[in-house]
Amino acid sequence: MLRVTLIQTSLYWHDPVANRAALEETIFALPEPTDLIVLPEMFTTGFTMEAPAVAEPPRLTTHRWMQQMAAQTNAVVTGSYVVREGEQYYNRLLWMQPDGQFMTYDKRHLFRMAGEHNTYSSGNKRLIQEWRRWRICPLICYDLRFPVWSRNTPQDYDLLLYVANWPAVRQQPWDTLLQARAIENLSYVLGVNRVGDDEKGNHYAGGSALIDYKGEVLFRHYETPVIHQQTISLDDLRAFREKFPAHLDADEFTYSITFGT
Repeated sequence: MLRVTLIQTSLYWHDPVANRAALEETIFALPEPTDLIVLPEMFTTGFTMEAPAVAEPPRLTTHRWMQQMAAQTNAVVTGSYVVREGEQYYNRLLWMQPDGQFMTYDKRHLFRMAGEHNTYSSGNKRLIQEWRRWRICPLICYDLRFPVWSRNTPQDYDLLLYVANWPAVRQQPWDTLLQARAIENLSYVLGVNRVGDDEKGNHYAGGSALIDYKGEVLFRHYETPVIHQQTISLDDLRAFREKFPAHLDADEFTYSITFGT
């Protein structure tokens, strides 16, 4: 069993101190122990293209804060924030374990309609991390629209999660694609979105959700902040895969990524 905790929250614009303080208060007030705490995309700033104003070097303030949160809760804490390495900026997800070990994932698909591809560098490697017998694949927001990048072949993961700042104007695709990714990949899917309004006039309705391997919605919540904790079963997932092994008939394919200089 895995106890997951999603935190759907509003965010202070470009104020990492306020956002970390608010989230720390929320995390310390969790009613039950947990194995995994999932925060939204760019949880320290909101979804911003002003990377030079808010970016942090790797392993500095937010990294250390997540290290502290993970150690004190004995849970993995994950979410993305803006990181600068040299002259490049990344929308980087940090996967922080209680013992201080960590992994990172840089957002692969950058949201060009907001100019994200002009500000940030794209990642080129998926992250699949084992945690308490579960194999977990964390991705970021716009990645949700690209099924090849999310593809569970050959049964690489058991839980697929997305952290997001997904505006309410496109709420239906968010809701629909989360269920589609669960069904096609025979996997639990967890999506964590923010709520509220940002300084650019975007409204976020949340819709954070937990969906099972059959596409059934176990939890979904709109518009207001929420902390949701729920236990999911690896045994149930494996039993369903044995009973309905659609993955054995999946098309084989390979994909390549080419980057310019």
